[in-house]
Amino acid sequence: MSGAFNPCVLVPVYNHHQCLAKTIADIRSHDLSVVMVDDGSHEICKRLMQQLAAADSKVILITMPENSGKGAAIKTGLQTAAQLGFSHALQIDADGQHNSADIPRFLQTTAAKPQTLIAGMPEYDTSVPKGRLYGRYLTHFWVWINTLSLDIQDSMCGFRVYPVARSCELIQAETMGDRMDFDTEFMVRWHWRHWPLQQLTTKVIYPEQGVSHFKMWRDNKLISWMHTRLFFGMLWRLPTILFNKTRPHKNDGGAA
Repeated sequence: MSGAFNPCVLVPVYNHHQCLAKTIADIRSHDLSVVMVDDGSHEICKRLMQQLAAADSKVILITMPENSGKGAAIKTGLQTAAQLGFSHALQIDADGQHNSADIPRFLQTTAAKPQTLIAGMPEYDTSVPKGRLYGRYLTHFWVWINTLSLDIQDSMCGFRVYPVARSCELIQAETMGDRMDFDTEFMVRWHWRHWPLQQLTTKVIYPEQGVSHFKMWRDNKLISWMHTRLFFGMLWRLPTILFNKTRPHKNDGGAA
């Protein structure tokens, strides 16, 4: 990656009309451009997104023809960010879970380490569903196995800053899930390349009016399959992973 630090905010949207206007307003209060990706939402949400984009030239709307999943929306958003010349994309959920007040802190860290993936490490309040919380621990366990390290403390938080060029390189080179399995798989494959990452704590809530699109059977099946293929991928890469553990991370911070 070369050029100036020029971040945007990436917001994947699928029927989040209840909280979307506030989420976009909170982001725009930091004077950042927004790449909003419509992942096949219904008409009420589509109209709202069109209104938000029409009212503000710094809100860019990308429309996908059908619902393809959060991961697919993020991939599309990152490719769009690259085409528009943004150096980094801060991903934030549309449903009000994430703390937009942390945007400056995450971007300040990114500016100092432009080649580093900056990922959120959630601090939950009492609103978090216990089943979702306990399920995360199982994923943490498998991530630690598949990376042979404790470097990734939480791989599932969708509040993170992607270095755009390097992220697009990874997405183009590797096959990754298109739904709720994307966030974890991306981080593991990033770690396998021995690219630098840093995790920052951030508050995450589950708002009463929030909409979750996590499908218990479908997404748990996808996540289980993701852990399985990562495990065999780890075995195939085992000599390289062990060798990389003896070396410092590539391009850990500094100038791009």
